[in-house]
Order: sequence, then structure tokens, then C-alpha cells
Amino acid sequence: MCPTVPCLCPGRVQDLSCPQRPVQGTSDMPVPRVKLVVTGDDFGYCPRRNRGIVDCFQAGGISNVSLLVTGSAAQNAADLAKRHHIPMGLHANLSEGVPVCQSLRLDSSLVDKEGFFHGKMGFREALQRGHIAIAEVEMELRAQVKLFRELTGHLPCHMDGHQHVHVLPEVREVFAQVLSDFAIPYTRVPVEPGLQDCPWLPLHLRAFYAQVEKDALESVHVFSRYRIRWPDVYLGLTTMGQHMTIPNLRRALGHALEARPSASTTSSSGAAPSASTLADHSDRLLTVTAELMVHPGYPSHPGEGGCGQGPDAFSQSPDRQHELTTLTHPSLLELYAQQRVQLCAFKDL
Repeated sequence: MCPTVPCLCPGRVQDLSCPQRPVQGTSDMPVPRVKLVVTGDDFGYCPRRNRGIVDCFQAGGISNVSLLVTGSAAQNAADLAKRHHIPMGLHANLSEGVPVCQSLRLDSSLVDKEGFFHGKMGFREALQRGHIAIAEVEMELRAQVKLFRELTGHLPCHMDGHQHVHVLPEVREVFAQVLSDFAIPYTRVPVEPGLQDCPWLPLHLRAFYAQVEKDALESVHVFSRYRIRWPDVYLGLTTMGQHMTIPNLRRALGHALEARPSASTTSSSGAAPSASTLADHSDRLLTVTAELMVHPGYPSHPGEGGCGQGPDAFSQSPDRQHELTTLTHPSLLELYAQQRVQLCAFKDL
């Protein structure tokens, strides 16, 4: 079993004026055992994915989304987030479709002869061979942050990587620099407890996830150096698609419930802490923070959506609606209540 990555939270807290839904519950309720950010990835991929993600949010199945600004329906997604007060971060993309940065579309190391990104495995192979110019990666990441701000009117509350590109060697360094420069406080570190004990995962996925975890663990010191934070526990690799069942989610949540919470404070002031600050810190010592990565939605129609090359098989799969149905199932929502799991956004951690 790979170890759970602790949350290193030495950095500052910035008010990014990010719209959000209030944290569920009130001050009269018991302190939650887990504050869980359920993030719907790929918001903006196509209108049907957008609609499904919004339906999932309104039904209480997710509490946060990650916007793919390169998606064909990114503007629609941004408008929906504003209308429904959905907390939103940036899903940085270096592997699917075309770059945001115009100067990188025709002649750069990031694209093939047709002007498209190299793909999930193609990007990794090009990076390993030394064919990716890291300066161009940084240019594209900055362009995506700026487009996010143009679409939404604010900076993202968090930023992660589409297909986990943000933890890859060399990429992780410029990724962290961009987050630091834009004061984006949170990211994702995809190291999932119990990943190696899931016999239902096919061998090729286990091998890919093992490499993702290795890259993520090697990113910890980089993100920490830039004072970037992430939740105590990451979940989601073992519960994707048809593997998202109530028993599997219960198992995954069990790892979060067994984890040790971070004792890091978020106060950077030299002043004596107030009674409310001390009470908040006490609550933090009792509460584990976690992120569950999910991909709900209604399946894309052929030829509709994507990032410039049309929708892929992942987005057209009925697995997207299966996830939506499972995440909003009354038995899962009851499980959250029974185990004192409080859904929230990154800004609420």
C-alpha cells in the first residue's frame, strides 16, 4: 500500500473572491470527522457534461468543479458556475486538444504536426525523451490561468492537471511556480491509500496509477517549497466509472476516516490568536481533509464537445451517467451524514 501523503500547509491563505456555496451544516453541528471536497473534473468539456455536473452539484453529489478552459463548452460552464454559485478551480490541460496560447499552436514542442497536444501517453513519452520545452509548458499554464480569469472574473480557488500532468517531472516545478505567482493556494496530490489492494482494477490501469503515484510523491517537496497545499487524503482512482459503487466509495471513505488530520495552521499573523481562531484550530486538529475526484455527467454525443478533436471515448461512455447516479444516491448521502463527512469546497478547508 502506498502511504497517505500528509497535508503540508505552510503557505498563506488568499481571499481570491471565488464564488462558492456555503459549507453544509452550521456552527451548532458536531465537528465533522472529514471535510470532503468532491470535485467534478472536466467541466467545460461539452454541454451534456456541463449539464450533468450541474445536476450532480444541485443534488448534493459534488461540492466543487474543475474547469477545462480548453473545452469547447468552457464559456457555458463558466456561466453555469456563476448562475448556480458553484466553487470552481482550473483543470490545466497539456495533453488533449489545442493550446490556449496562440503562439504555441503551430510551431512548438507541445503539439504534433496537426497542431494538437500529444495525448496522455504521447506527452509523457515526449517529456521523457526530452522533446518538451518546459518554458513552453509554463507559457501555456499561464495562458490557461489568464483565460480562466477572463471566463469567470476571478482566479481559481485551486488548480490541478488533466490526466495528472501537473505532477510529471519538470512540469511540477513550473506548475508550482505558476500557482505561487498567481497566489492559487491548493492543488491535488494523487496518492490514494489502498490503491494496490484493488483487484478489480485491470493491470494496465494499476501500472499507470502506480506511475502517477510515484510522480505525485516526488512532487511533494516541490509543492511544499512553494507553500502550496493539498488535502490530507486523495481518493478517486479506485472509484472511477463502473468501479464507482457504494461499497467501493465506503471503502475509500474508510481510508479518510482512519487518516490522521493535519496539525498545520493557516494563520500567518504574528498577533496573539483570538478565541475564535483557537477554536477553529482545535476543530482542524479533529478533522481530516480529503478530496474525491469524480467525472459525472451525461455522455457526450459523437461530434459534440471535446477540446478541438471531438469527444473521446471516456466522455461518451455511459460511465459518466453511472457516476452521476451513484454520487447522488440517497444511501451515499446518508453515509456522509452517519460518518460526519461534510462536503465542502477547497476554499472551506
